[in-house]
Amino acid sequence: MKLSIKEWEQKLKNSARSEVPSLLKILKEDQRTGAKKLFESYTKRLAEADAERKRIEAMHTFEKVCFQKGKKYIAGVDEVGRGPLAGPVVAAAVILPEDYMLSGINDSKKLSEKKREFLYDEIVKDAISYSVYLVQPEKIDEINIYQASKLAMTEAVCQLDVQPDQLLIDAMEVPLAIDQEKIIKGDEKSISIAAASIIAKVTRDRYMKKMDEVYPAYGFKSNMGYGTKEHLEALNKFGPTTIHRKSFSPVGERIQITGSD
Repeated sequence: MKLSIKEWEQKLKNSARSEVPSLLKILKEDQRTGAKKLFESYTKRLAEADAERKRIEAMHTFEKVCFQKGKKYIAGVDEVGRGPLAGPVVAAAVILPEDYMLSGINDSKKLSEKKREFLYDEIVKDAISYSVYLVQPEKIDEINIYQASKLAMTEAVCQLDVQPDQLLIDAMEVPLAIDQEKIIKGDEKSISIAAASIIAKVTRDRYMKKMDEVYPAYGFKSNMGYGTKEHLEALNKFGPTTIHRKSFSPVGERIQITGSD
C-alpha cells in the first residue's frame, strides 16, 4: 500500500537525516504528480541545507587553526557605525563554543532586520561570553572615528566575562596583549566575527530607534543616523542634535552656518 503524499511528508520530516536518501530513492519511483513535486522540493531543500552547512563550516577556518594551536577562548570582534552622521560607533566581542553551527549567520549587512534579530537572540543564548561597547559622538569628535572604533573594540574585549586568548578582528588591531589576527572582510569569513557583527548591529539599531523617539524629525528609526535625504533635510531645517557628530560633514558645516554648538 502506497503512502499518501501527506504521509510521505510526515515520514521525511520525522526521519533521521541518514535515512532520508534511501526514502527519497523510493519516492523518486512514485509516478504521482504530488510525489514528484515532493521529491523535487525536498531534494532542493536538502541541497540548500547542505550548501549552507558547508558555508558555515568554511567560516570556522580561522577558528580551527587557532584551536589547533591550543587556543581555548577565541573572541570575534567587529564594529558598526563608522559612517553615520549621528549616533555612536558600537563594537562587540563574542566568544562562541568550538564548532558552533548556526544556520544563516553572516555579515550583518547581508541580513534582513528580522533575520539579524533572530540570530542575535540565538548568539546571546549560546555564546560563552559576549559584550558590547558604545563610543558616543562627543568622544568621536574628540579622537576621530578611526580611534573611536578602535576604542570601542578594545573596551568590548576588556568587558568580556571570560578572558580570551585569541582575537579575530575585522580589518583592525587593538592595543591589547592578546594574540590577534586582522582579517579583511572578516565578518564574511569568520563565524566569530560574524557573530560580533550581528550583536553590534542589532545593539546600535535598537539604540537609534530609541533616539528616534527623542528626535522624531530625523528619521533615525529607518536611517540609523546615515545621511539619507530625509535626514539631511531635517538637519538643514532643525540643525544638529546632541547625538550628531560635529566633526562630520555636513553636520560641522551646518554648525558653522548657524553658529550653534
